[in-house]
Amino acid sequence: MAETQIISETPINIYQLKKELENIKKKYSELNFRANKTEEYLNQIAVHKNSDELFDKIIKLNIPRLREHQIHKIIDIAPTTVNELKVILQGYTITINNELMKKIVDTMNEFLEKKQ
Repeated sequence: MAETQIISETPINIYQLKKELENIKKKYSELNFRANKTEEYLNQIAVHKNSDELFDKIIKLNIPRLREHQIHKIIDIAPTTVNELKVILQGYTITINNELMKKIVDTMNEFLEKKQ
């Protein structure tokens, strides 16, 4: 049996995954069982169209110690309060002060209001 080799790993959020599945569907005209189940789930969950814009806005905040995969998780869950953001970041060994968390939440709320 052939051995699978991982060439690279890049974190993505659910909205980028949805775009990738759409590209695969265009290229191969159909998806396998697992990809179909994933697409069904993403159609229920992923409602934002331009998550790349939100990612760029959060990156521009220049928050120290906040990594790319953490930003993707924040975008996936879309916290609207500082307490919700604290719960998300508890899973990581990172400390961000309340002032910076407020900036993230404000950016997220601004983006969500603009999209509705």
